[in-house]
Amino acid sequence: MIKFLFILLKLNYFNWKRKRGISMNTLVIVLIAAVLLSCAYVFYGRWLANKWGIDPKAETPAKKFEDGKDYVPTDGWTVFSHQFSSIAGAGPVTGAIQAAVFGWVPVLLWVLIGGIFFGAVTDFGALYASVKNDGKSMGLLIEKYIGKFGRKLFLLFCWLFTLLVIAAFADMVAGTFNAYTEVDGALKLADAAKTNGAAGTISLLFIAFAMVFGLVQKKFQFHGWKETVIGLVLTVAALAIGMLAPITAGKDTWTYITFVYIFFAAVLPMWFLKQPRDAMTTYMFIGMIAGAALGLLVAHPTMNLPVFTGFHNDTLGDMFPILFVTVACGAVSGFHSLVSSGTSSKTVSNEKDMLKVGYGAMVLESLLAVIALCVAGAAAAADGTPAAGTPFQVFSSGVAGFFEMFGVPVYVAQCFMTMCVSALALTSLDAVSRIGRMSFQELFSVDDMEHAEGWRKLLCNTYFSTIVTLLCAYVLTRIGYANIWPLFGSANQLLSALVLVTLCVFMKVTGRSNKMLFAPLIIMLCVTGTALVERTIGLVKAYAAGSATFLVEGLQLIIAVLLMALGLVIVINSLKAYFGAKKESEA
Repeated sequence: MIKFLFILLKLNYFNWKRKRGISMNTLVIVLIAAVLLSCAYVFYGRWLANKWGIDPKAETPAKKFEDGKDYVPTDGWTVFSHQFSSIAGAGPVTGAIQAAVFGWVPVLLWVLIGGIFFGAVTDFGALYASVKNDGKSMGLLIEKYIGKFGRKLFLLFCWLFTLLVIAAFADMVAGTFNAYTEVDGALKLADAAKTNGAAGTISLLFIAFAMVFGLVQKKFQFHGWKETVIGLVLTVAALAIGMLAPITAGKDTWTYITFVYIFFAAVLPMWFLKQPRDAMTTYMFIGMIAGAALGLLVAHPTMNLPVFTGFHNDTLGDMFPILFVTVACGAVSGFHSLVSSGTSSKTVSNEKDMLKVGYGAMVLESLLAVIALCVAGAAAAADGTPAAGTPFQVFSSGVAGFFEMFGVPVYVAQCFMTMCVSALALTSLDAVSRIGRMSFQELFSVDDMEHAEGWRKLLCNTYFSTIVTLLCAYVLTRIGYANIWPLFGSANQLLSALVLVTLCVFMKVTGRSNKMLFAPLIIMLCVTGTALVERTIGLVKAYAAGSATFLVEGLQLIIAVLLMALGLVIVINSLKAYFGAKKESEA
């Protein structure tokens, strides 16, 4: 695959060198990525499915334990929508654009190789293992295959990780909707106040209309074109009303609103809010991706970012390991496995849907990361200078420009794209808040909860565990997403390594092939171990230089040390369990 990619890149390079200097056509990059990712799904994804074994006649956990809340048999494409909208958060856009400081070729190669052989395999494997184990979450799977001690450590790790995700993404969302800017110490309306306010209003309407959508679906059980039409009508209505009546508010207000929303997303039944909102969001994502792809097709702008800038960047550090933790969700992400085993596995109604949900959603996210990279490349100056602004701003303004090119009014294009990029974070927020709540509950739960101590019942209470999780995450929002992101990336990739270890044990004891997991596991352990050590050293140096504060560097240092300690102990216990496990003992 790598050889094929380089041949195509070389041919395109010389063609464009002859015609337009040394620039690269973004359209060719997207087409190469789309072909490789599609082939990976058709051939490698199906090979994995055949290798592990898919039984369309088997009773899935959704049907076996149907409770109308978490276990809900759901159409395969609806589950795909949930999986994709949950995992396709801020990561593929933010990571790909941030890492482009090393050049666009290293980012592209990692997205494609990582997405095909690392990320999609991990997501599919986690979903598969969970479905084959009564919909158990990754924490419970670890208890079964690694032991209770490993489970407790993993759940604590997961809970800490969810705090980072909630804090980073909530800060992004609130910043996107913020209508004010600070000038000379005073707040004033920003130039984009109306657009940002409209995006925030659309988000609120999305929540309300999603619940209406959920109630309609619950009563009438619409499928196919009927479900699509209703979802599209409600989506368009939210967009139209939000643009006509924007709410102007500051960042703090939007932070509070965001946390109120994710509280309800964490406690309400999946069918009532999460699933219908995911479906409506997917329609927007399709429009966004189609607009970006069509814009690249028609305009085929030049990739102005440099091909390769070197192995060191003064801002981010060394390409190894920083590139591989910065580009997280677009290549491989431990968070995805929490979605696969925490929610999606409880809604899959037929095992044949696992391929498109587990593997398919990930390769589509990789394509989104490639598109984001190309949009950023088109927005860069001719001399290679990146466009100003956050990755979200660069991406949204770039795609909005494509829409304007097709005659869409500027305000409509800007509102739509601002809402889309915020929805990327919101769909991950509502999933991870639910997973954080469940991790906290599982951390303190025992087999016989009916006769458990009062304090344990309190900690395992759905509402109490959600409030504790969100309060801790809110404290971390004070750090800001830019400071959290490096730590989030490292923790995210370490989580993927921990999941891969568990999958190796599961595959071994059930008599399934696990050799395809060895390379991703070893590489991710090396990457994350190096990244966390480097991050810790940097934070210690900041304290030694007297430039650190407890709220920023101090909290990061505490979390970094905890993550390293927990990760190391979990890995050691997991490897002991792997080598001690008897092959095909559960076959």
